[in-house]
Amino acid sequence: MAGAAHCSLQVKRLLLDPKFEGYKLSLEPLACYQLGLDAAVAEVKLRDDQYTLDHMRAFGMYNYLHLDSWYQDNVYYVDQLGRVMNLSVTLDTALQKPREVFRLPTDLTAYDNRLCASIHFSSSTWVTLSDGTGRLYLIKSGKRGDSASEKWEIVFNEELGSPFIIAHSVSFVKSDAHSVAVLLLRVEEDELDTKGSGFHITLEWVTIGEISKEGDHRYEIFKRRVLQGKSVPHYAAIEPSGDGLMIVSYKPFRFMRDEDDKLEENDDAKATNEKKDPLYYWQQTEDDVTVTVHIPQDIDKDDIKVHFSLDNICITLKDQPPLMEGKLYSSVDHESCTWIITENKSLEISLIKKTEGPWWPEVIIGDTRGEFIMDSSQCSEITDNLMHLTSEVMNPNPEKENPPCNAQELEECDAFLEDGASLCRFDGDTLKITHVINLGSNQYLFSVVVDPREMPCFCLRHDVDALLWQPRSDQPENMWEHIATFNALGYVQASKQDKKFMACAPDYSYAALCECLRRVFIYRQPTPLSTVLYNRKEGRQVGQVAKQLVATLEANDPILGFQATSERLFVLTTKTLFLIKVNPGN
Repeated sequence: MAGAAHCSLQVKRLLLDPKFEGYKLSLEPLACYQLGLDAAVAEVKLRDDQYTLDHMRAFGMYNYLHLDSWYQDNVYYVDQLGRVMNLSVTLDTALQKPREVFRLPTDLTAYDNRLCASIHFSSSTWVTLSDGTGRLYLIKSGKRGDSASEKWEIVFNEELGSPFIIAHSVSFVKSDAHSVAVLLLRVEEDELDTKGSGFHITLEWVTIGEISKEGDHRYEIFKRRVLQGKSVPHYAAIEPSGDGLMIVSYKPFRFMRDEDDKLEENDDAKATNEKKDPLYYWQQTEDDVTVTVHIPQDIDKDDIKVHFSLDNICITLKDQPPLMEGKLYSSVDHESCTWIITENKSLEISLIKKTEGPWWPEVIIGDTRGEFIMDSSQCSEITDNLMHLTSEVMNPNPEKENPPCNAQELEECDAFLEDGASLCRFDGDTLKITHVINLGSNQYLFSVVVDPREMPCFCLRHDVDALLWQPRSDQPENMWEHIATFNALGYVQASKQDKKFMACAPDYSYAALCECLRRVFIYRQPTPLSTVLYNRKEGRQVGQVAKQLVATLEANDPILGFQATSERLFVLTTKTLFLIKVNPGN
């Protein structure tokens, strides 16, 4: 990450509501429709050798229901017969049974080590599909959601090694040639990892391109790149142009290079890691700063020029470029500053501080070539000053009026499993990180497609709120835009210990989460009231209220899929597909 730009997420204050009072439980009924499935969903349970947290995150918590964001209220799933089933909703009261749009050529029951089948909709007419055995299909679908025009036709299929799931895919055109880029996720054994889980995560970035030669029209793989990391990414998506990749993960990913590139990379790493001796050493007291610079043996006093000013210093040797030059951290009494050549052939410079007392963190602003040396008396003084802040025991005096804060005082929903997640943007040509953001305690919550022509949005917890961020790969100066806020959702979701999936409407009108069994919680954005309501505690009129709604499904099977549109929630169990009408149609 040496050459990466360290960025930060810019929150839009106008999208925050500091006066948000919370959600009011609403008992208004929600219309809930259910469709029985002809065949059960093709759920693949974890095997005994898939025992790590990464296996659970990647495959155990997989969302088996796929939302086609290119067409409104259009969902797909794969059943145990290997059929890709579609439900397209136009009228809730006239629901049709899910219909078959494609059947996998592979007999899934013949594979013992397969993963769940996965689907991603690359464009309005292109689909990428994995059967979970290690084979990738590129399919031209026609206009989906319309039985008359929807026809899934395989244009490419190839075995790509060990089983994987599709994390993301995009369709794009460059130089008049159509291409599809696909991101494949695997959890693989790592024989070199003797102290960790024994597994690592790979993301394979595959680009499939259109080739037309003398009437031969086909699709072939023309680029394969592999990233490796030690944790399943929360978010991984390819830019719409196919030029870059964004990953949110707890532990970093890096590209695995060819042997020639590895040798070159190792040489670069050695050159970077070779520690250079400091150009100068410096010490300070409350009154002055002393800088010591080693000079060549052939340099004498007449070859040295030192210029002092109120805020600057310049040191030159003979007719060479300045050895040290720049603005000092603080002003000095330049008329009292001096320099001498010591017996061991070093240049010693004494800078007299204009203001006594304040300590300098550096001599020249931005110059990192020096090394600060602290004497033992200064170390002892700092230790004594900090002693009152530490103790050898936790909370040594619990009866004290204001005891020190400790982790036991935190609520469970304030604790984050992972505090070190980062957001990285990789360049597709150089395979290097160009932008990085340390997310710190901004816990990742979920992702959602707001505009299918853009990258998926991701939602992060900021304090108690949940903020939705839209990546803008074509805007390097402002690559992540804050587009919506779900008030207090960060705090609310943390209290739901049994939550499995989270989602939100593409128009931001509500957010929702479901538990492993039955219950679905819906959190609507604040809306104006049709009647007058007063806050009795504060004696003021309340203009709008945010509502929480709870739906309980009539099913004993675990929830396997969960998707949200602007009007409806789709919930998939092993044998049933539920539709919950959240908002009336426009």
